[in-house]
Amino acid sequence: MHRVLTLAAIAATLIVAGCGGSNSNSGETPASAAMSDTVGVKQIDGIGKVLVDTSGMALYTPDQEAKGMIQCAGSCTAIWQPVAPAGKPTAAAGAGTVGVVKRPDGSRQVTLDGMPLYSFVQDSPSQVTGDGFKDQFDGKSFTWHVVLAGGAKGTGTASKTSSQYGY
Repeated sequence: MHRVLTLAAIAATLIVAGCGGSNSNSGETPASAAMSDTVGVKQIDGIGKVLVDTSGMALYTPDQEAKGMIQCAGSCTAIWQPVAPAGKPTAAAGAGTVGVVKRPDGSRQVTLDGMPLYSFVQDSPSQVTGDGFKDQFDGKSFTWHVVLAGGAKGTGTASKTSSQYGY
């Protein structure tokens, strides 16, 4: 099982790279940014007011990373991309308090009320498909939740697993 997940993570990395994806740790803000704040708030039907990055991608946090203790590293970041700050992070009104945590590789990651924030490669802007998603990387299990305005987590009703996405 671990071997399959590792191969799938490598395949996903190659797919993202082949599609012109960028390393979210680069600290660059996309030129076509949907907003100026590092963390914004967007109403998404069926979910509510969801936190989004500058490209309108929903933001997630895993249950296992309480208080900024980063566990999603290595192959995990091919699927769950850490939100990297471009300078000092800012948040739209009602989002919550943003900060920064140092990742194991030395890069910086945006947090909301201490929760590390990630985008999900299976999403498109204004879409939430990873709420309640469960997966495993490098022997560590994760349960992911979309982050709502004010720091609440989604209900996780999606209950998807990595096998449903083919990795």
